[in-house]
Amino acid sequence: MSFWLMKSEPDTFSLDDLERLGTTPWDGVRNYQARNFLRSMKPGDRAFFYHSRVEPPGVVGVCRVCSRPRPDPSQFDPESPYHDPRSPRDNPRWWLVDVAFVRRFPHQVSLDELRGLPACKEMAVTRTGNRLSVTPVSEREWRSIYTRATRP
Repeated sequence: MSFWLMKSEPDTFSLDDLERLGTTPWDGVRNYQARNFLRSMKPGDRAFFYHSRVEPPGVVGVCRVCSRPRPDPSQFDPESPYHDPRSPRDNPRWWLVDVAFVRRFPHQVSLDELRGLPACKEMAVTRTGNRLSVTPVSEREWRSIYTRATRP
């Protein structure tokens, strides 16, 4: 099993939305590096759900990858804000996975807290300028964040 961090702006799609839906495609990713991370995901992988562009930003829960990667159909839909007319159907550029709600944390782990955790100093999300919506998380980072988020 691999671990990930998946960022979303709560006014676009929040952990509440995922909990209400149960399962949803993680679509609309339009960064090649994040796309490559999506293509390497496997069913059963776990991801932290991270609320970005809020005060304070941070990890609010956990979701589970519940499908194999597949082409993101929004790239072919001219009505979609994620439409990419240069993406060929026989060699799609953009991919997605389905994710399922697992749990909400009793305590958000804010970005400032993440930066203060020794195990998380090298995480992409803690480095200035990282804008990727999907990034890998090491097992050590996962344990550290999970422990902080579930503390009494």
